[in-house]
Amino acid sequence: MSEYHGLFYKTVTEIKGPILVIDNVHGVGYNENVNIVLPDGSKVLGSVLETEANKAVVQVLGDTTGLDLNVSVHFTGETVKIPLSDEVIGRVFSGSFIPRDKKPPIFGEEEREVFFSVINPAARVPPHEFIQTGVSAIDGMNSLVRGQKLPIFSEAGLPHNTLAAQIARQATIIKKGAEAPEDFVVVFCAIGIKKEEYDYFRAEFEETGALNRAVMILNLADDPVIERIIAPRVALTVAEYLAFDLEMHVLTILTDMTNYAEALRIISTAREEIPARKGYPGYLYSDLATIYERAGVVIGKKGSLTQMPILTMPGGDITHPVPDLTGYITEGQLILDRDLFNKGIYPPMDVLRSLSRLMKDGIGKEKTREDHKYVADQLYVSYSEGTRARGLEKIVGREGLSERERRYLRFADDFEHKFVSQGRYENRSIEETLDIAWDILSTLPEDDLIRIEDSIIKKYYRYS
Repeated sequence: MSEYHGLFYKTVTEIKGPILVIDNVHGVGYNENVNIVLPDGSKVLGSVLETEANKAVVQVLGDTTGLDLNVSVHFTGETVKIPLSDEVIGRVFSGSFIPRDKKPPIFGEEEREVFFSVINPAARVPPHEFIQTGVSAIDGMNSLVRGQKLPIFSEAGLPHNTLAAQIARQATIIKKGAEAPEDFVVVFCAIGIKKEEYDYFRAEFEETGALNRAVMILNLADDPVIERIIAPRVALTVAEYLAFDLEMHVLTILTDMTNYAEALRIISTAREEIPARKGYPGYLYSDLATIYERAGVVIGKKGSLTQMPILTMPGGDITHPVPDLTGYITEGQLILDRDLFNKGIYPPMDVLRSLSRLMKDGIGKEKTREDHKYVADQLYVSYSEGTRARGLEKIVGREGLSERERRYLRFADDFEHKFVSQGRYENRSIEETLDIAWDILSTLPEDDLIRIEDSIIKKYYRYS
């Protein structure tokens, strides 16, 4: 044991699955790295979850086979840290930052703790610059702004993974009407994914060339549970370095945050904590906040860190604790809808229930286009009219509708099939998105465009 430096204990009193309880410990800190030495001399990694009085609770990070009360526990005195350099771009790592691409580990000039504090609110700059995702339902009506936290709420069986990969491939920034991807990077973190999902994401990024401006953190479902807790924090530590040290604009996509919350619940249960709603720990809100609040724009820094967490709502229940608490912390939500999916609409985004609270600060003249806000407002109003007409049609039939109601029925169909729906590899500029919107709006009489100024109508309306 001479190779180890630090505190050694052979006072394990309890083993509960991947949890060890060690008595009579001193000077041990939260999140401290642990080496667990088995009787045969092999080593398993762990992390301190809790310290209280003279006890420490340790989560095992690897295989628990062979664990018994005779193991030796070595507290290293160090927390989870990762090395950082610009060489992380184009690389693929596990949730604990071990290379998955058969390339050498990163050797950075410095190491940083992954359990880092959130951005000080006093140091934040309000987000105000547009990010183009190439997806009309987002760019046109629920725009993403640099520094924003904008989650996607989905359900099992919906194409959120496909949408996540598409956004990761296409997202870019716009400067003076031209794309400038050279200082834009995507940090893509997948949490608790299946092997086929892992293969899909690897292929999408590598075959399309998106990996050249991305960092991938991929945690598999059969990896240790604690790695799901570490993975998003590893991703955000990398993103913070790229954004605030290398002054890049970084979009971090985290999928699936429901898997993260499930891991948190498993660990909480093992620790015998008193559960709150649906068995999740009472600190779920504050724990999620330590992840989401690491996005933003910082005073004096040229870079920015934007987040798009993706989560699946069990049973489509938006009041489930994970989407419910996520909605409180973040600045809006994009909701995928099963009815639209069943119609063959991709992405099946319900724009009426979706919202980007910071959209107004990132669009308009010299940012996207002068008509953007007016078009978005009018599309919302007109599509709402169409969906109401659909409800009425179910009661009285199409023949019982007025000409105006039938017109809005046609508008709703055009909106879903021409504006919302697009190809999985179709990358629309904001100009193309707004032009498609005008093509659809121009099927309505001018007098119906109540949310658009006359000068804007005269400039963009498609007169037949």
